[in-house]
Amino acid sequence: MNENEVLNTLMNHRSYRKYAAKPVEPDKLRRIAEAAQAAPSWVNGQQMTIIFVHQESHKERLAALSGNQRHVAEAPVFLVFCLDFYRTRLACELEGQPYEAARDVDALLVGATDVGIAMGNAIAAAESLGLGIIPIGGIRRNTAAVIELLELPEYVFPVAGLCVGYPGEELPKKPRLPLEAVCHEERYNRDTQGYIAEYNAAFREYLKAVGQTERDWSAVIAHFYSLNPQYGDAGQTLPRQGFTCDNLQK
Repeated sequence: MNENEVLNTLMNHRSYRKYAAKPVEPDKLRRIAEAAQAAPSWVNGQQMTIIFVHQESHKERLAALSGNQRHVAEAPVFLVFCLDFYRTRLACELEGQPYEAARDVDALLVGATDVGIAMGNAIAAAESLGLGIIPIGGIRRNTAAVIELLELPEYVFPVAGLCVGYPGEELPKKPRLPLEAVCHEERYNRDTQGYIAEYNAAFREYLKAVGQTERDWSAVIAHFYSLNPQYGDAGQTLPRQGFTCDNLQK
């Protein structure tokens, strides 16, 4: 079966940590932003904002705050995707209505989902334009400092970053879990440990191909989540940004 251009772009994704010393054209960045904004959102609320960061000193600071990830500083441009209910509050003020959504934990789910969908569009758009990217979850390590640096108002919160630039290296495609491990019919299939064992072998081969230490995928994931039972400072900064979630049962 011949795959179309969109599917080819999606299926050939790579995550790049090295970029060519070449700026990204403004018209391409605008197209990426337009693609992100075109994504669907809950009640068409468009609960997402992108901060484009070009200034070297700001990228250096964000690289440090993200766990000293040098590719954040070295990428030509760094995008910070934020869940955004500030505009929602402004809409409520315009209509003379109270803004209560931030008290509901569902607002966090909505905002994070809208960011994820928009970022997916942005990634596909960037890659279709010949650019390389890598998402940066480390932006949530020190959100208080990120909020201050980017001057984010109340009801806005940084969820993920995205390095964008022309690739400065060639990379093989990273394998994924067997489709049967992540796509289930009618009900959740808990009997997937065999698929993980199968994937461990493919993951080790990939690491060998890129010159990295061979490890099982399961070992990498177990190590990460055992060391990071609580990632970053979001527990403290979310309430400061107005997300009290006081209807969440404890």
